[in-house]
Amino acid sequence: MAETQRAYVPAKKIPTDYPLIDSDPHFKRVMRYTRPSDYAQGAATAACGPALMLLWERVAPSYVGRGGFAPIMRLTSVISLGAGFLVFYQTSALRFYGFTENKREYDMDMREMVDKVKKGEPLYGRSDMSPYLQGVASRNSRYTGLWLHVIPWFNFVNHEQHGVDTAKYYRQAEREMDAERTGEVAS
Repeated sequence: MAETQRAYVPAKKIPTDYPLIDSDPHFKRVMRYTRPSDYAQGAATAACGPALMLLWERVAPSYVGRGGFAPIMRLTSVISLGAGFLVFYQTSALRFYGFTENKREYDMDMREMVDKVKKGEPLYGRSDMSPYLQGVASRNSRYTGLWLHVIPWFNFVNHEQHGVDTAKYYRQAEREMDAERTGEVAS
């Protein structure tokens, strides 16, 4: 019985001011490429909830009595920490999509991928999943960083469907290896 080939669904190209690095970045990759300013934004967001609760308690006291305010503050802190993490993650993920300035991340991506090409490793890691399931995972998590405020959804699957032309990494690796070879010959 012949096996049928499933159709490949390419990632939609969204016009942006900056280059697309990855339309479906892996969770670990987003975390690795995070800037200190992303951490500051997330921390500021996380601090806003408890600060507002304290301010409201001062402006309009709740008079809940002994032990009534602490559980509310704990709940507010947990919710604010979650919101701070989502803001921090989304700020970093938007750079992968090319929606915000991403020169640093673009250079880091090029360096990481060219090094992987030189070592002969797969660009986006190995996966034990079938190509079909990798495609499903990719289609379900493309551009999900835009909707973190609705449903926090992250990519934890290694796959090859990232919406970018990977030939640029191979061309750059070839240029660098040629330069190294000619540099060795000239020495």
